Amino acid sequence: MKKTKLITVSGLPGSGKSTLAEGLAEALAWSIFSVDPIEAAILQSGLPRGFETGLAAYLVAETLAAEQFKCGLSVIIDAVNSVQEARDMWSNLARKHDATWIIIECVLDKDTHRQRIEARVRNMHGIPEVTWEDVEQRRLEYLPWQEERLVVDTAQPHAESVRKVLEYIETIPFPSVREPQTEE
Repeated sequence: MKKTKLITVSGLPGSGKSTLAEGLAEALAWSIFSVDPIEAAILQSGLPRGFETGLAAYLVAETLAAEQFKCGLSVIIDAVNSVQEARDMWSNLARKHDATWIIIECVLDKDTHRQRIEARVRNMHGIPEVTWEDVEQRRLEYLPWQEERLVVDTAQPHAESVRKVLEYIETIPFPSVREPQTEE
């Protein structure tokens, strides 16, 4: 069985996570599970938006990723991952399925980040557009990563950011799973 990989693309809202995750999914031909569209789908069921729907979106992404791992497939998760509980979810998932966990953190200088937020329109059902004040509030809650990760400045051209991540992935040793030996 081949070794699977879990890439989490993290960062503040509007930092370029989704764009980078989509570019990686295209380049690698892997499934991508984005928490915001999953939460928007949950909201379409009529549930009121709150902590529970956000948590449910993370849990759905975790469950879908686990199903992919059962098939021997690698996945990409697109989520802010600002709190330790979210990060622990991915760490535990990777450990449970013997997947290699690769963390990518998207960052931007404040001026570029603010310009992107103010120009962005996502039109996700039940999820209001993110304001700069929302981002600044999330920044206060966003824990520094302790785990090894690649930090990507997404102000760089998109193709360069994708290339940088793909090169980083190549440097990570992926221990091969031992195949059963046959007697001759």
